[in-house]
Amino acid sequence: MKRNQSINTELLLSEIDKFVNDRDWDQFHSLKNLSMALSVESSELLEIFQWMNEQQSNQIESKPETLGQVEDELSDIFYYLLRISSKLNINLEESLLKKMKKNAEKYPIEKSKGLAKKYNEI
Repeated sequence: MKRNQSINTELLLSEIDKFVNDRDWDQFHSLKNLSMALSVESSELLEIFQWMNEQQSNQIESKPETLGQVEDELSDIFYYLLRISSKLNINLEESLLKKMKKNAEKYPIEKSKGLAKKYNEI
């Protein structure tokens, strides 16, 4: 499995702030609008995979054009996640690590390994 390089969120947030401020778009970036935009971008990611079977979806790296579309949608999703978290002063790294601890408690290895069931079903 490939690993991504570490992410410099301060740099990304700075670039996002500049982009938004240069265009005077903060006036449109209510939490409601940003959340809706996040949902739309997530749906656009789903649309790429909509008619693929499992095998096709797992071989997407062999199709550069489709992989590029996925990359664009993931970037849009990440943009909105960062924008929302910034407006709410949420540190995504800390938040994710906290959530992973909660998930580890909900899904103990001995009960959940190899199962695709919700925590209340294991």
